[in-house]
Amino acid sequence: MNSFDFIILYVAAVNVISFIVMGVDKRRAVKRAFRVPESTLFVLAIIGGSIGSIAGMHLFHHKTRHWYFLYGMPVILALQIILILAVVFSPIELNFW
Repeated sequence: MNSFDFIILYVAAVNVISFIVMGVDKRRAVKRAFRVPESTLFVLAIIGGSIGSIAGMHLFHHKTRHWYFLYGMPVILALQIILILAVVFSPIELNFW
């Protein structure tokens, strides 16, 4: 497994975990049980799970009334896309694969 495969596997895993955690938190909210901290939801998005978090927000209708989630998650995704584009189109050669 080369570095590029590892990065793809990592991003996929973090997005699946983010999606599942968003669903678990919604279920706990409905049952009025112990909740997943909002900081955990944001950390999962920041470390690469922003797509899974956004998908979970909209599919489970969770945290969509909180402005900091409604606008924060897409901003995190946009910053991640900008970072990826900056690395890909950088004049400095990085050997990931």
